Amino acid sequence: MTKIGVFLLWLLHFLPLPWQARVGRMLGTLLFWLARERRRVAEINLRLCFPELSDVERTRLVHRNFQAFARSLLERGILWWSSGECIQSLIRVEGFEHVQAITPQPIILLAPHFVGLDVAGSWLIQNVNLVSVYSNQKNPLFHELLLRGRSRFGHPQLYNRQQGLRPIVKALKAGLPFYYLPDQDLATKDGLFVPFFGVPAATLNTVSRLAAMTGAKVIPVTTYLRDDGSGYDVRFYPAWDNYPTDDLFADTRRVNSFIEERVREMPAQYFWLHKRFKTRPEGEERFY
Repeated sequence: MTKIGVFLLWLLHFLPLPWQARVGRMLGTLLFWLARERRRVAEINLRLCFPELSDVERTRLVHRNFQAFARSLLERGILWWSSGECIQSLIRVEGFEHVQAITPQPIILLAPHFVGLDVAGSWLIQNVNLVSVYSNQKNPLFHELLLRGRSRFGHPQLYNRQQGLRPIVKALKAGLPFYYLPDQDLATKDGLFVPFFGVPAATLNTVSRLAAMTGAKVIPVTTYLRDDGSGYDVRFYPAWDNYPTDDLFADTRRVNSFIEERVREMPAQYFWLHKRFKTRPEGEERFY
């Protein structure tokens, strides 16, 4: 079944992007009704993060989130098989001068888990060499395609999370930007319970620690899937001043605060299907 799905994905990548977007939205609606467990996860996340919304408003937002997620899956075929020129033509970039201004100083590109994050990654590896980490995927074929898609242009250095920080530190000190996704509940020892939309969330403190070890500047980057299916908007933000500090909690809170601000700008495109609040402080009741 996986091979059939990949073949269909390959066929779809030949369609114009607006058509792919329509198919993605239809698939998202289907998944909204069929993937009940993931829909429940998204509903719990949104109830925790947006308590001011009504049940009807949250349901609509979950539906739109499924549509955006399905679009990102189908449109990944563009990143895996289309030419570099085609990919570049679909992406509108803002703020890359913030990266150029401090290159070759070490840079951490902070990329929150919006559904289009692989678009920014694809654009970056066509323009700069970088380093990033990945998690093992349960499906071997999808895992292989994901790694191949993230390394088909340029010469990125990709490391498994299980390899730790040592190769990342070495690459940063060598001048390679680090494309880093810090906002998932990985239940590791390198985390703190830091508020995310007012709810304590197990949050990696790696951004602050790496910045302290390497002198790296933090430059956030986000990707927006245009609603009309005409392409993508990638935005680089100014480098953070006064970061890191000697307060690890405050530094990690700054990461979450920034992500909160961006989520409020495009709530339907955040990765709500992930159990962001799975790990709870000792004695606290589980949400899922």
